[in-house]
Amino acid sequence: MCGRFTLATSTEVVAEFFELASAPDIPPRYNIAPTQSVFAVVDAGESAPSARASARRMLRTFHWGLVPAWAKDPSIGARMINARAETVANKPSFRSAFRRRRCLIPADGFYEWQKPHDGKKGRKQPYCIRMADGRVFALAGLWERWEGADGAAIESCTIITTTPNALIQPLHDRMPVILPRGDHALWLDPQVTDAGRVEPLLAPYPADGMDAHPVSTIVNNAANDTPLCCRPPSDL
Repeated sequence: MCGRFTLATSTEVVAEFFELASAPDIPPRYNIAPTQSVFAVVDAGESAPSARASARRMLRTFHWGLVPAWAKDPSIGARMINARAETVANKPSFRSAFRRRRCLIPADGFYEWQKPHDGKKGRKQPYCIRMADGRVFALAGLWERWEGADGAAIESCTIITTTPNALIQPLHDRMPVILPRGDHALWLDPQVTDAGRVEPLLAPYPADGMDAHPVSTIVNNAANDTPLCCRPPSDL
């Protein structure tokens, strides 16, 4: 799964990487957790259909934990922080969003927890995984809008996961789908509603372009949101 990630890259760099005409201020965050608000890039094609694709891109905030439009209770979102690449196109909770409401979730790192090697019970070791050059990247996501009987609305999102690459496999059996920049336009295009056109994008990112290092267990507590979360234990 993907249960924590980071985004400490400057607003200017994020805006350039995702080809945004403008972006709200992005405060640095080092331990983003489920049910919190996260930024995501969407294509506002319905509101500006004649504009060029990059000009339609918007950075918006969503509740992390997708609440399907048909849900009776929004608390279901706490169980929908991730969607599996193998079933996302057909699972009722995600299939509509997969065809019509795809998004890109900016990140510059994410965490996974490795179980003890001897198989015994014990504290898991957290790792921070990043691009080898430290740059920002895009997690493949979906978003949805839910409205309650009282008219209150929740816009929420989920992160798609896939099988791990060779770097992450020793740490965890899943990893988030990371989309190369050249795939962003296709993923965001609201006119592409054929699941078969975007399913091939849901592949593990190449291991040789990534780096992983152990970090302190202070990251285990979502209340800890400081640069210390990303540092090796020996640096603390």
